[in-house]
Amino acid sequence: MEQHGLLDYYKAIENTSRRMLEAAQGEDWDQVVRLEGACAVLIAQLRFKSRTDELGPEERKEKTRIMQRILRTDAEIRCLAEPWLNDLAQIFDKSSPAPMH
Repeated sequence: MEQHGLLDYYKAIENTSRRMLEAAQGEDWDQVVRLEGACAVLIAQLRFKSRTDELGPEERKEKTRIMQRILRTDAEIRCLAEPWLNDLAQIFDKSSPAPMH
């Protein structure tokens, strides 16, 4: 079984995040959701691995750069998803029964 270092997980999360952005730009929301699930698995694996492994000083700097890129990508995805989420909320609001007083 191949061993992955902590930095490999950060890079994989970044790559998946970038693919999520591409899917969001193409309005492929099903793919965004699938990739979000893949990110969740990678994050869980990273958390497990980080219990026993540590990053060196240079790796911590690279991790910071990767995390900044992930956060920027996430913000772009949220901007693209917001109108879609608002539409979805309106659909649910219309299909919900009126509240009883």
